[in-house]
Amino acid sequence: MTRPPTSTTCAIAGGGPAGIMLGLLLARAGVDVTVLEKHGDFLRDFRGDTVHPSTLTLLDELGLLDTFDDLPHRDVEQLSLEVSGQQVVGVRLADIPGPHKRIALAPQWDFLTLLSERAARYPTFRLLMNSPAYDLIGEDGAVRGVRYRDADGEHELRAVLTVAADGRRSTLREAAGLVPVQLGAPMDVLWLRLPRVESDPQGLAGRIGRTGMAVGIDRGDYWQIGYLVRKGGHEELRRRGLGPLRDDLAELLPFLGDRIAELDWDRVAFLEVGLDRLPRWSVPGLLCIGDAAHTMSPIGGVGINLALQDAVAAANQLADPLYRAQADPDRFARTLNPALLDRVRRRRELPTRGTQLFQRTVQRQLVERALNGEVALPPAVSRLLSDGAWSRVAGRVVGASLGRMLMYGLRPEHVRTPERAPARAGRS
Repeated sequence: MTRPPTSTTCAIAGGGPAGIMLGLLLARAGVDVTVLEKHGDFLRDFRGDTVHPSTLTLLDELGLLDTFDDLPHRDVEQLSLEVSGQQVVGVRLADIPGPHKRIALAPQWDFLTLLSERAARYPTFRLLMNSPAYDLIGEDGAVRGVRYRDADGEHELRAVLTVAADGRRSTLREAAGLVPVQLGAPMDVLWLRLPRVESDPQGLAGRIGRTGMAVGIDRGDYWQIGYLVRKGGHEELRRRGLGPLRDDLAELLPFLGDRIAELDWDRVAFLEVGLDRLPRWSVPGLLCIGDAAHTMSPIGGVGINLALQDAVAAANQLADPLYRAQADPDRFARTLNPALLDRVRRRRELPTRGTQLFQRTVQRQLVERALNGEVALPPAVSRLLSDGAWSRVAGRVVGASLGRMLMYGLRPEHVRTPERAPARAGRS
């Protein structure tokens, strides 16, 4: 039996996109890193899987894009939003400046497997599955590592730096006494699947009508549909039965036709929507990134991509100090300069706040109105949209600007960490 590790330079709680990406980048830079994942595999339902151009750029910089493209995925090249049958926003990704003109819809378990397999080719990377982190090791006013459980019991893992990448209900964030500011969301989402046929529209389409709002995501052979319900309204909807839900979908997404009759509750999953962020992302010895630092709403499908950007920013800032710390025999009794950790927050503050401001604006101006049955566009907007020439020009400009912000982010990150040791040969 392999003895569990007792120390590492960087302990990362959470084997999601942020945790695995950070582990890969640090190991690539020669840092000893251990990732603790509470589950035994990556097969979680309804994890974010909209891989934006910002993430495709990172994969390209790591030499992983060709391997990623070999995974099962669906490329999307256009986005649209319709209100009462009138297109308000249309985004052609071909119009967006940048090297990548598509969104790739890939199962997150495949994406995480790709990253973890590449990370495993570096000798300083360790991934422990079925190993939930449940508490912090604290000494002299600083975090010195993490406590976790596995099949053999409870263990302590001492670390120079501990990273909480354990999601929107982060256990380590709570243990550190860090409390997020709740920004509020008026809705929750029902996710469901229905078959797709070749005559259907393509891409990602949001529809607002008198019965509410739905988003259809083209998965190739099926539609993944997000149907918005008022916050706390899920149980009431289930009590009303499938009939009203089918009727609403028939009005919002009429191209589905008779396929709506196939819908049953076994095809419907509930997602509780949240929107929050931490005022500070760190305490001495601990850094929060991804959903542990800021929960995003599903608007724009940006969550996974912002989490990955956090990981890259953290690696760029911390890889060299952590690599140097490994040579210090007293490293587990010393505290990494807290100012270094706060630089990660300062670097990521603008894109976090800016993206959440956009999401809150959409919630107020579109989602709340749709949930209230208010679907009429303001008269000035309707007049402008009725001017075909203006609509085509302005729509392209607005769509390209909005698309650039959502697809690449307000402050795109790039891989700056060195590859200090060549990776062992492997599949990826």
